[in-house]
Amino acid sequence: MKLTGMERPVDVLGRVVIPREIRKRLQIEDGKDSFDIFFEDDSIILRKHQEKCSLCGNEGELVDYKGRMICRNCIEDLKNL
Repeated sequence: MKLTGMERPVDVLGRVVIPREIRKRLQIEDGKDSFDIFFEDDSIILRKHQEKCSLCGNEGELVDYKGRMICRNCIEDLKNL
């Protein structure tokens, strides 16, 4: 984990602003990207959300099927049943 030296306060609604420099470096688009939130001991971990296959967890070549993301490998496996 890399310490940035930047400190941000939590506002009264519990929000924290991610500095522009970090958003730019991680290619985070305002109003478009979302995050997965984890916690471990006394740490909060934010990770840029990546769509994953609902069946196997693969992140590549996803297709939306009735509101669920499914990868092409799982689609092929289902065809062969």
